[in-house]
Amino acid sequence: MVERRTEGRKSYIDVEVFQRLLKGLDFVFLCFGGLVLTLGFANLPGTGDNNALIGFFVLELVLLAMVAMRSFGLYDITSLRHGFRSILFSILTCLAAGAFNFLLAWLGLIALPLLWLDSWALLVAAYLIVTRGAVALWVRPLDRAGRFTKRIAIVGGGKAAEEAIESLESSPGLDIDIVGLFDDRFDDRSPEAVRTHKKLGKISALAGFARENRVDLIIVAIPLSAEARLLQILKRLWELPVDIRISGQASKLKLSPRAYTHLGNLPLLAVFDRPLTGWSSFLKAAMDRTLALLFIVLLWPVLAATALAVRLDSKGPILFKQRRYGFNNELIEIYKFRSMHVALADADATRLVSKGDPRVTLVGRFIRKTSLDELPQLFNVLKGDLSLVGPRPHATQAKAQEALYEQVVDGYFARHRVRPGITGWAQINGWRGETDTKEKIEQRVLYDLDYIDRWSLGFDLYILARTPLALLKTQNAY
Repeated sequence: MVERRTEGRKSYIDVEVFQRLLKGLDFVFLCFGGLVLTLGFANLPGTGDNNALIGFFVLELVLLAMVAMRSFGLYDITSLRHGFRSILFSILTCLAAGAFNFLLAWLGLIALPLLWLDSWALLVAAYLIVTRGAVALWVRPLDRAGRFTKRIAIVGGGKAAEEAIESLESSPGLDIDIVGLFDDRFDDRSPEAVRTHKKLGKISALAGFARENRVDLIIVAIPLSAEARLLQILKRLWELPVDIRISGQASKLKLSPRAYTHLGNLPLLAVFDRPLTGWSSFLKAAMDRTLALLFIVLLWPVLAATALAVRLDSKGPILFKQRRYGFNNELIEIYKFRSMHVALADADATRLVSKGDPRVTLVGRFIRKTSLDELPQLFNVLKGDLSLVGPRPHATQAKAQEALYEQVVDGYFARHRVRPGITGWAQINGWRGETDTKEKIEQRVLYDLDYIDRWSLGFDLYILARTPLALLKTQNAY
């Protein structure tokens, strides 16, 4: 496995998540500013005092302004990347909403002076100049790099693939990039190029391509009547952390319209979903970093004491760094407190640590048994390489019964469809520590895949709450 990070590998930025965050910021600021502004003017002599009516007035004003901005496409990436135009049209939209509500205020018996409208204009102008200007500076280079563009790989190369590509290319306003086609056939039914899109290899090459390059969606454009071939293809691809869909145009079955989702003009049948996408992925990442920072602050005496004990116990560095498989089989470097003698350390874990292992130091035995050696991985969470909860990352050469894990367990790499974690569902169910037998690694993978299927923020918090209790059971930790 070669560690490689190319432009095509950089992650897709979910436009919906970004828009939600921007709308949330707009709503909070405009509501707060509008409320302070209106209460200030409404308390002038002769204007009356009705806080409930004022609150409704401000809420209606902000919602009207935001709905109008959304309707005019002012939250779209294509608009936001043009700073001046985005600022100008957003200001005009908010001013129109303010003028409309100013007239409504008089009908609702809130007698606001004309100065309120001038102040609202200054408020929204200052806010939008700052926020939209900053957004434009952030969006432009990312947009040029294709970070908001969904990258699609097509499986198939015949008529079905051509029809799918034609539907996508004829869809207005669809921001996609068809990276290429993958098909096992190279004959008259499946030419080397389909509608200017070249084939990049056989289907077996797609998994490797998706590991090395960013692929956000795989569309299988093969007729459902080719059942055996379809199942064979899906079996090859299900381990990837990518949404997989079957082109609805490739099927002659007349299914209910509700069975399909649409990407532009192309109907799609859902087969596999990436476990964490969009808002779910954002919330998990936010929770991971927030809690990791909190744990570091709370546990710094333990971190400092462990570091001192490692330093005094044996010569060598305090931290041990090891390359392991991370999300989508990318190689990451994780941190641990060193638990072995430096001269006997095994960075690739070609030999698993066992009970009474002479390579382990005196302090190392204790910190491994209590999992204190894992605490520096909180910094891996802050870096974004790990999550607090997820399948434990394994060393690249780790073996069970003299065979690499991926050779022992069918579908092993499916556990890498999410970011690995410091603790996980397998660990709190007793499957932590040594994985030297086929049964142990099979059970760990089974729990890992179950975690991926059942994921929720509540499930993560449950696993975190159970982890201290699981650490008390040290029979498998060496």
